[in-house]
Amino acid sequence: MTPSPRSIPPSLFAFAIFYGGMVCIAGVLGNKQVALGPLAVEAGIFAFLLLVVTSSAVAELHGAQAATRLVRIGFVPLIVSMLLTFLVLAVPASPEMQPERLAAFELMMGATPRIWLGGIVAYGVSQTLNVSVFAWLKGREGQGLLWLRAGVASVLSQVVDTLLFVSIAFYGEFPVGPLLAGQMLAKVVLSALLVPPAIYLFTGLGRQLDRA
Repeated sequence: MTPSPRSIPPSLFAFAIFYGGMVCIAGVLGNKQVALGPLAVEAGIFAFLLLVVTSSAVAELHGAQAATRLVRIGFVPLIVSMLLTFLVLAVPASPEMQPERLAAFELMMGATPRIWLGGIVAYGVSQTLNVSVFAWLKGREGQGLLWLRAGVASVLSQVVDTLLFVSIAFYGEFPVGPLLAGQMLAKVVLSALLVPPAIYLFTGLGRQLDRA
């Protein structure tokens, strides 16, 4: 049976589901700082790098327009998860819930409006930048150098993500210079190390899904 013109390629369907999950979990993981040798970085970076790899893989397999649409649709689970968090925090806790568990939950899930705003703005700008840079490099370099295109796009997007989020969420609260420098360095190093091999894994998986 011939597929209809509007049928969704299996890889795009799978990547869209995966992308939505990473959008939601990134903010939760960001509550923990991890030490990677001399580098200290919030753990949400791992989910954000997977977002970068996923959108780059979609751009490689299905074009920049599909990847940009994926980024825009990502606002839906991001904003809905934030609204659900507000709702759950506002609803009174059961008296049977242990106080220490409630305090830990409220501490982890609570955030100021500036932090929520910073997360939304940083996500939209950095992920759009990642797709734009990746597509622009592909237009200049052609199909080759996939690892380089993905790595450069990831590094630039992560620098912008850090600059926007830290500035919006914390500027004026305390000196943000050291935090910006440390987070940028850590994210650049992780992007350079993890994104190039991951992009080959994702694009290879996507091609297998579409062939199947």
